[in-house]
Amino acid sequence: MNESRAIIQRVGKRNKQAQYVDIAVQDEALFSIHPGESLLVRFTSDDPENDDWHPYLREQWWVQGFTKDGLLRVELPVSHRYQPQQVISILGPVGLPYRFRKSLRNVLLIAYDTHPTPLTAMISQLLGNNISVTLVLLGVARQYETPHLPAEIEVIRGEDGLNWQDMVMTLGWADQIFVVAAQDDELMRFAEVYRLVQEKRIDIPKNYIFGVFQPLLPCGVGACAACMLRVDGDLIPACSKGPAFDLTRVKLPLA
Repeated sequence: MNESRAIIQRVGKRNKQAQYVDIAVQDEALFSIHPGESLLVRFTSDDPENDDWHPYLREQWWVQGFTKDGLLRVELPVSHRYQPQQVISILGPVGLPYRFRKSLRNVLLIAYDTHPTPLTAMISQLLGNNISVTLVLLGVARQYETPHLPAEIEVIRGEDGLNWQDMVMTLGWADQIFVVAAQDDELMRFAEVYRLVQEKRIDIPKNYIFGVFQPLLPCGVGACAACMLRVDGDLIPACSKGPAFDLTRVKLPLA
């Protein structure tokens, strides 16, 4: 992982909840970034020697791909304000790319009480490989507007709780599931979704349902131990070994 500087070139609105930010980068490692890898960003000046130290954590930015003119595009909440020509310091890429089955045909994405941004980052890659994608929006995520997403995506807005239309068919059709949940209690929400899938399917094989974790990341390289996750009985840094973990291997809270 490298530290580099970049400049915000464009800012635009995606919907009422999200905006896009296009960044001009120079670090070669960022030109080959893959879905699942993210950036840790803070604002700075164009003169590294005059940067002021501050104690706040860097923001985690999820890359959505590249624009036609070669800018790196990320999606961010509209609650934050960004301006063209702002200089940013980037640590990245952080984490590992999403891992997909070789025989993948259908993918189910579930956003539970949070924006689906970490999941939408993989959509272009999936569609480019002729893989069908369904996006289920649950809880607060139901408010997320999707006109900017490709028309090939099936979008389902949930009902109360963890219910949505044609749930049994949707879960049975999926070759892989990726879930993102609100950060205040990710493990509990992942456990709720996991138990739901258990009830609707006879068996949950390994590498079938993944939780996409978004813990606070002080360092991004696994050195601070702030994002440790218990996987197969071992403590694993979610920053460097994630963000996606097979939920059959993660120690989830009991009901």
